[in-house]
Amino acid sequence: MTPQILQDRTKQFALRVMRLVDALPKSVKAKAIANQIVRSGTSVAANYRAACRARSRAEFIARIGVVEEEADETALWLELIVADRILSEKKVLPLLTEANELVAIMASSYISARAKTPAKSAIRNQQS
Repeated sequence: MTPQILQDRTKQFALRVMRLVDALPKSVKAKAIANQIVRSGTSVAANYRAACRARSRAEFIARIGVVEEEADETALWLELIVADRILSEKKVLPLLTEANELVAIMASSYISARAKTPAKSAIRNQQS
């Protein structure tokens, strides 16, 4: 999968998350989840875009790790929406599936990029 395809896919994911947030009820718990999921869901696209513009392999690895974490966090919020019956599973499941697929893709990219990094370039604690 090309970086451009993944940029488009993560952008569409962010848009779908925003639409889901608009469909949430106005209860206190739904508002709390809405605030969290809109941040994590849009962060997936923003950080993947930043990863594509990384100035070094280390920066790319760090950004891809953030994308993976944010996609996983979004999956958690989606699971909570279903578990608490805030929205029907039927409405949420396609987006949850996409979140889990993005987690898997980013985890694989992270592992591949780390495997290609020479041991000497690892970040080490420096003593003053």
